[in-house]
Amino acid sequence: MAVLMQSFRVQAARRVGACSLAAALSCTRHVAFTGTESRAVRLHGPAAAAAARHYSSDPKDDLRVRYLDGEDDGIVVVGINRAKAKNAISKNLVKMMFEAVEDIKKNNKVRSVIFCSLVPGIFCAGADLKERAKMHQSEVGPFVSKARALITELGNLPVPTIAAIDGAALGGGLEMALACDIRIASNTAKMGLVETKLAIIPGAGGTQRLPRVIGVSLAKELIFAARVVDGTEACRLGLVSKSVEQNKSGDAAYLQALELAREINPQGPIAVRMAKLAINQGIEVDLSTGLAIEEACYAQVIPTKDRLEGLAAFKEKRRPQFKGE
Repeated sequence: MAVLMQSFRVQAARRVGACSLAAALSCTRHVAFTGTESRAVRLHGPAAAAAARHYSSDPKDDLRVRYLDGEDDGIVVVGINRAKAKNAISKNLVKMMFEAVEDIKKNNKVRSVIFCSLVPGIFCAGADLKERAKMHQSEVGPFVSKARALITELGNLPVPTIAAIDGAALGGGLEMALACDIRIASNTAKMGLVETKLAIIPGAGGTQRLPRVIGVSLAKELIFAARVVDGTEACRLGLVSKSVEQNKSGDAAYLQALELAREINPQGPIAVRMAKLAINQGIEVDLSTGLAIEEACYAQVIPTKDRLEGLAAFKEKRRPQFKGE
């Protein structure tokens, strides 16, 4: 238990913290990662709308990270943008996503993160098999380990994460979504861990996370048979929390995810982080230990200014202004 409590203290110390997808850049800061540096460009109007669906073979455009502002300040949108490769997971994409995750972890103003695709009809097709085929056998293991580590980092982000699945999420793409706290899909989206078709198994957490989400028997059925389900069926199975009818612009799941992020935004940020920590840690242990975990997380919110602000706002019948302090 002492080890658990120490883990909570370390993670708690990190605290302090309807436009369509195509039009979202008109009210956001666009960040394109190049190496270890990032550059921010503010886009407005028609240019922003065009930029959201602009496809490029330039590796620096493989991932677009947008920190929303105004009333949506605190929401981060991470969009995969590898149209020609169906958003497949490449070495470059893994590198860029690691950098994006590190930036998000360091920013205590972030309240929630939406992972989505900027390519219509696809979320992520899994590993980049064309790139994989060019790898020497000795390179495959380390690359899969790095991809697994990335997805683990996504799961360990201290703020709520939402996967907006507007298209196919297969193999590693679904594993990426499974690492998120919440998954929302369009009814036309396709999802599956299809690795057995290639005589391999899910290697980035799929064999562990899918059973925890939908149960052992159903997870075995889907993985053994390499079955692909649509958004409606995924919702029935509990693989996603909500399935929405796809719209003409192909971003219905993203819009629903944005609405959810907007619901989360005004809540106490430290409380939300501690609630996520308590749930994630508690679900892996027995009830008695889980209750102790909850108590330890609750102790972290007692001395915060936000808790006092919440009480004052309730007494004064006004909306609280939480600062993550």
